[in-house]
Amino acid sequence: MSRTEKIRVALEAAFQPRVLEVIDDSESHRGHGGYQEGGESHFNVTLESDKFRGLSRIARHRAVHAALGKELVSEIHALSLTLRD
Repeated sequence: MSRTEKIRVALEAAFQPRVLEVIDDSESHRGHGGYQEGGESHFNVTLESDKFRGLSRIARHRAVHAALGKELVSEIHALSLTLRD
């Protein structure tokens, strides 16, 4: 399973999102630090879920990182998150 698929599966399971976009933006970082040949190193994620209601921005980010798990997060160089309730 690709990292993109792992991210999608983990976030769908944890947040039952109304909106979920997982975009591999790695190619636009070619030549920069953390770029990995073959991609899947830089991601933009947009996620809308009722589970974020009442949570601060930091709490939302922490919840996403917890849902992804330390192992998967450690494989990703950059993770841009847009999180809405």
